[in-house]
Amino acid sequence: MFRTVLTSLLAVLVLCGSAFAAEKTLIAANPTWPPMEFLDENKNIIGYDRDIIAAIAEEIGMKSEFRNIAWDGIFASLESGQANVIASCVTITDKRKKAYVFSDPYYEVHQAVVVAKDSAIKKPEDLKGKKVGVQIGTTAIEALRKMNVDIDLRTYDEVGLVFEDMRNGRLDVVVCDDPSRKEGYKDLMKVAFLTEDVEYIGFVFSKDNAELAAQVNKGLKAIRENGKEKAIRNKWLGE
Repeated sequence: MFRTVLTSLLAVLVLCGSAFAAEKTLIAANPTWPPMEFLDENKNIIGYDRDIIAAIAEEIGMKSEFRNIAWDGIFASLESGQANVIASCVTITDKRKKAYVFSDPYYEVHQAVVVAKDSAIKKPEDLKGKKVGVQIGTTAIEALRKMNVDIDLRTYDEVGLVFEDMRNGRLDVVVCDDPSRKEGYKDLMKVAFLTEDVEYIGFVFSKDNAELAAQVNKGLKAIRENGKEKAIRNKWLGE
């Protein structure tokens, strides 16, 4: 009897494991933030976040499919079933933790204050009265609030549009995550300064998907121990 029960239990565990491996995990990304996530010439999602979650998936036997989802709908994609996890440079905040489950942090950033090459802006006080652009729904807005400076704040659906308006002279400042590197702007812009507060980046799951979050944390720990995380960081972000 005991052997029969044990055999049945093992069969259930094997089936569960197979189901986990066979079922595709849908991964949402807003690929507008090179080198974290962006599109190659064939419209495939590439970048640091993509490689990290792909390495994790390999470690835990998770089949995955990446989906390009606009930032303004990326959190809703978890509730709608369009995605099971968000891998898109999402800052872990207390407000977001009330609504979602986060993985362990896999990167840390500061907010960068980006200005034209010839700008004299060097510190928060210099932003007074300036036209400042940010991507809507990002922690750049909170960072600006903490500076407590009177600015002309303008929000955009995509960070690419923010940089475009800066290049065309319609903005004085862009505030965004420090790793963001938009092609075509390097010779025109510079980072005036970084915010002091450190922000931690994590993968995002719905509240009823804590089990997947736990599996991803195991995979994250594994790629840290076997050196894959370091290799990916060197590839996209340098030593």
